[in-house]
Amino acid sequence: MAAFTSLDLTGRIASLPRASNRTFWLAGGAVALGLGIWSMHFIGMLAFSLPIPLGYDLGTTLYSLAVVIGVSYLALHQVTQRTLTRPRLAAGAVVVGLGISGMHYMGMAAMQMSPGIDYSLPRVLLSVVVAIVASFVALRLAFALRAADPRRRLRQRLAAAMVMGAAICSMHYTGMWAAEFPIGVVCLAAGQIDIHWLAATILAGTLGVLGVALVLSVLDSRLQDRTLRFNDTLRSANEMLLYQATHDELTGLPNRGFLAERLEQAILFARSNDKRFAVYFIDIDGFKAINDSLGHNVGDAVLRELAARLRLKLRREDVVARFGGDEFVVVVENLSTAAIAGDLAEKLLDCFQEEFDLIDTHMTVSPSIGISVFPEDGQTSDVLLKNADAAMYEVKNAGRNGYRFFEAAMNTSTQRAMNLQRSLRGAVAGNQLHIHYQPKFDCASGKLLGAEALLRWTHPELGPIEPSEFIPIAERSGNITRIGQWVIKAVCQQIQLWDSAGLAPVKIAINLSPIQLRSSTLIRDVIDLTREYGVTPSRLMFEITESVAMQNAEETMKAVQRLQLAGFEMAIDDFGTGYSSLSYLQQFAVRQLKVDRLFVNELDVKGSKSRSIVSAIIGLAHALDMEVVAEGVETASQLALLAEMKCDQAQGFLLARPLGVGDFSRLMGMEPALA
Repeated sequence: MAAFTSLDLTGRIASLPRASNRTFWLAGGAVALGLGIWSMHFIGMLAFSLPIPLGYDLGTTLYSLAVVIGVSYLALHQVTQRTLTRPRLAAGAVVVGLGISGMHYMGMAAMQMSPGIDYSLPRVLLSVVVAIVASFVALRLAFALRAADPRRRLRQRLAAAMVMGAAICSMHYTGMWAAEFPIGVVCLAAGQIDIHWLAATILAGTLGVLGVALVLSVLDSRLQDRTLRFNDTLRSANEMLLYQATHDELTGLPNRGFLAERLEQAILFARSNDKRFAVYFIDIDGFKAINDSLGHNVGDAVLRELAARLRLKLRREDVVARFGGDEFVVVVENLSTAAIAGDLAEKLLDCFQEEFDLIDTHMTVSPSIGISVFPEDGQTSDVLLKNADAAMYEVKNAGRNGYRFFEAAMNTSTQRAMNLQRSLRGAVAGNQLHIHYQPKFDCASGKLLGAEALLRWTHPELGPIEPSEFIPIAERSGNITRIGQWVIKAVCQQIQLWDSAGLAPVKIAINLSPIQLRSSTLIRDVIDLTREYGVTPSRLMFEITESVAMQNAEETMKAVQRLQLAGFEMAIDDFGTGYSSLSYLQQFAVRQLKVDRLFVNELDVKGSKSRSIVSAIIGLAHALDMEVVAEGVETASQLALLAEMKCDQAQGFLLARPLGVGDFSRLMGMEPALA
């Protein structure tokens, strides 16, 4: 039992992290083990009988106990160290063996036999050797089994305890074998401590101490197991919290915080090792339209799939992070030349070439990628990101679906674009937007037939901003849907005011962006606005450009047909530039075709093919029961030729420039109803 307790305590002491706890358990374990060995000696003496009364000297007996507790402390201290070398193991075995032998022979001396006990020197030496070997075995087993597999620990320690117990008992009985008691010997300590009383007391006390030690060890083991499980749970929770704090939940990619830290590390490494690295700012073209038209679940699926593709294209040491929304940032270190950064940009573009095969739809998307290189394009992470973002915007302005390296000249234009993007958010609420109306006239009679609503923006600091500049920014930033809805609302409100003033009805044309056209809420929003202001749907005509119509003809046709079923008329703008199919044109069944100003402007040029093109367009439209509107009419000869070709309507500076509400109302024969 003492051997098993010592093995259990060894494992317990070795697993304790704090030195104060180890000292406590070492002391307690030494007492338990020492008592076990000491009690084995005196209980074993019960089996020894002489024809004389026996007893023990109290002082010597207690001194033998102190010796065995001391060597037990040494033994436990040795086997609870991190390592146990062979020299330390051998030295410890010798010391402990001599201590156990000393305890045995001191216990024999405590009987105070007279004449003294005769010992056989060879047998005494043999008992000492047995004690040393037993100590060696005990120390080796204790050290080896202190971290045993919990599933086999009990069986292993029981077997080892039996071996240790047998070895220690062997030493005891070898030592008794070495003792020879002379004839007529007398025990002078017979009157001090009765051997039977001592044995019973030792047995009870030792069993109690060992039992308490085992119980405490088991309880402490369970408490430590709970503590370890709690620590493991806490560690796992902290790791999870750290992961969540540094990674994007949707894609599993590092987030902006993680990216900022890695960028700083990349800068330090590059500076100290004279290296380059590249920062790629990736934005998905038209991603907001995907969310608006197909739903956020589809947009999320695209982001997850794209994140997986980007990871596969990059090396393990490279970083790809989700910067926010549909923006990703890639950091590639150890670049020898900028040309290598361009090669990688081509690989990143390849991630977008393959179709996204989602649950209910198949689609392709394109990226705009801006690249900045350390140290040429910036010395800090903020500057590198800003410049890569600026290069990305240049790609957007150039038509998207590509990449560009940062150039110093980009900062000015990009800064203006970013300022305009921020200002656009408050343009609607700040009453900075307003509508101008481009009148449309009958080519033959010159009668006013309607107008095209043109959006204008007067920036509080920069003044008037051209639509060609702020409309693309609104589309990229996702503001175009909200602004487009404001335009429809403003037109409906103005028509209501004109009708209240008793003016004859006119048809107002409104341009729709591709993002608006793909919006799942477009029809509902338009119908709600016309009902709110009492506007008949036939009073509104929605224009889409020919290129937009042909980008995704099937989906565009569905959207157009839904608008037509709701009572709204449709027109195709800039006709002649988008390579539209005649079959699609017939299926669209729009009300008007608008001839692009490029062809109208060349009507005055002799030898130009524009006359034939315009004449063909007019003939085609009339064959399909469509009206034709000529844009950009600036000269009387152009108007005359259009009338001769039977063009239905014309608009342009020759007839009237875009007019504010007041001027257009006066043109219609009334004062402005809405300033």
